[in-house]
Amino acid sequence: MNPNKEKLRKKYMNNPPEGLTSEDIRHMREDDLLDIDYFLNEDDPFEDDFGEEDFYIF
Repeated sequence: MNPNKEKLRKKYMNNPPEGLTSEDIRHMREDDLLDIDYFLNEDDPFEDDFGEEDFYIF
């Protein structure tokens, strides 16, 4: 296993996301672990982007 993935696994085993247990994380496939990390750390899709290179009519 990649050392970075092992660090990620330990991170989530110590503090599992809501709805999961440390045991769930321990037996999770690497791809699923990476998916969880991506979705927990992605940018907020509902973030206010007001004033960013768009045209607004008031």
